[in-house]
This record gives sequence, structure tokens and C-alpha cells, in this order.
Amino acid sequence: MNITPQQKRQKLRQLITGDVTLIAPGIYDAYGARMVQNAGFQAVYMTGNGVSASLLGIPDIGQVDLTLISDHARRIAACIEIPLICDADTGYGGVLNIKRTVMEFEAAGVAAIHIEDQTFPKQCAQFEGARTVLPFDTAVAHMRAAVAAKSDADFMIIARTDSVGAFGLDEGIRRAKAFIAAGADAVFVELKPHPDAVKIIQRIKQELDAPCLYNVDVGGPVSALKASEMKSLGIDIAIHPSLARGVFGFAMHAALEHLQEKQLLGSYTDHMFTSSQYNQVLGLDDVQKWEEQIISTKK
Repeated sequence: MNITPQQKRQKLRQLITGDVTLIAPGIYDAYGARMVQNAGFQAVYMTGNGVSASLLGIPDIGQVDLTLISDHARRIAACIEIPLICDADTGYGGVLNIKRTVMEFEAAGVAAIHIEDQTFPKQCAQFEGARTVLPFDTAVAHMRAAVAAKSDADFMIIARTDSVGAFGLDEGIRRAKAFIAAGADAVFVELKPHPDAVKIIQRIKQELDAPCLYNVDVGGPVSALKASEMKSLGIDIAIHPSLARGVFGFAMHAALEHLQEKQLLGSYTDHMFTSSQYNQVLGLDDVQKWEEQIISTKK
């Protein structure tokens, strides 16, 4: 079954209006995206942090550019039938750069992107300290540019603000409201771990007339909630950016330690995919069936 990018975008919009929070596990490559789809999740999230690690081997310090990440997103979106939500950092420049960013991600078949109001080059929001953000009017102009650049009305622009760390929750909400007024389809108020996270999220949702995305990886009480419980707080999309990079990193580290110590992997195979399991993730049977059908079709 071939699902078009527009169908994926329409599906994403439908999913966020449901009674349960949409869970989008984080990945950084096509292999991980296929695993998310095969596990039955209805959307997947490509983390810029993970892409920086996997493609460049460096921290999330704003070194991933538009060409690198949009090309990577294109390959991921092409191999799955569920909507792909992507981290588009700051939009990679001024309003003209943001226009190009939206065009490239749309052309890549992505269902949604989030653009943040950090200054360029950005840094991961979960690093120590507050992030430096654009002046209010500049940030709003960037969001207007992103919305105006869309050619597919179903392509979602998620407006992210990293202003809470430096200026407080009131400023984060003020910016989110302005982004919605500028035409953003959803909002993402980036928060640090906080014991009152539940009350903070409830307040954000009460004040904003738009779908809300939340980064569950920041921890705290929200990370202990199920999707059905999150929805009641006002979380429409819950992303888990560190899932793939954390799980794969842990597993790889353990396997390498074992190989270094034992000098063989034979006794470690219970912790590894078999060739059959690996090929199943990649859909080898479907590929071979398609090939056989084409070759055996009579003229």
C-alpha cells in the first residue's frame, strides 16, 4: 500500500484530535523508523539531537544544516507509511531560510516540523542553563514565514519556544499565543524537569487554543503517565526523543563490552536480532515477493 505524503499529513491531524495522546517514539534513522512502525505506533519523531550524533558524531550544538537533515528525513519518510514529525531546529536562518526549510521538508514527504525561537546556532534545550532566544517580534516573523511558505495546507508547522528557561512561563505562553495567531498548527513550549510539571502543562493548555506537544524525556511526573492520562492534561502529542539513541546506545555499549571481555559474540546472541528478525524489520519478504511478481508477469 502506497500512502502519499498528503495522506500521512491528514492522518496526523486526525490522530491529534483523538481521545488518547499520540505517542511518537524518537528515532534518528530509517531502521529505527521501521521498527517504530512495525511495533504498531501511529507516528514517529526524528530527533535533531540523534541525527547530529548519528551523522556527525557530535552533540546537538547546531551543526546539522538544512540539506543534511532534510535529505535524511526524505529517506526516512519514504520507507514508512506513518506520519514523520521532524525537528527543524531554528529553521536555519532568517525568514528566507525558513521559507526554504519548509519547502524542503514538504518535498521530503514529512508530515510536520517544529521550528524553535532560539538564536542560531542553537543548542539542545536539555543542556545546563537557559537558551538564548530571538527577540519576540523576530520570533513571530519567523513563524509567519514558516506558515506562509506552506504549499500543502495539511503540512503541520509546530511552533516551539525555548524562552521559559530564561524568561519564565508567562513569556513562553505569550510567545505561543503569538505563534498561534501567526498561523502555527500546534505549539511546543519547551520545559525543564519540574515537580509541578503537571500543573504547568495544564495551565499551558488552558491558555492556548491549539494542539500541544510535550517532550516526555524531560522526566518528572509526566513521564510516569500513560497516553490516556496525558490527554486529560492537554498533551496532544508526546515525543520521546531519546528512545532510539538511548536504547541503541545502551545495547551497543553492552555488546561491545562483552566482545572486548570475551573476545567473541557467540554467548551474546540471546541479546541480538537473528538475521531473520533483522530482515523482517526491513520487509525483505515483501521486497522479494514484489520482485518475483514483476519478473514472473507474462507479457
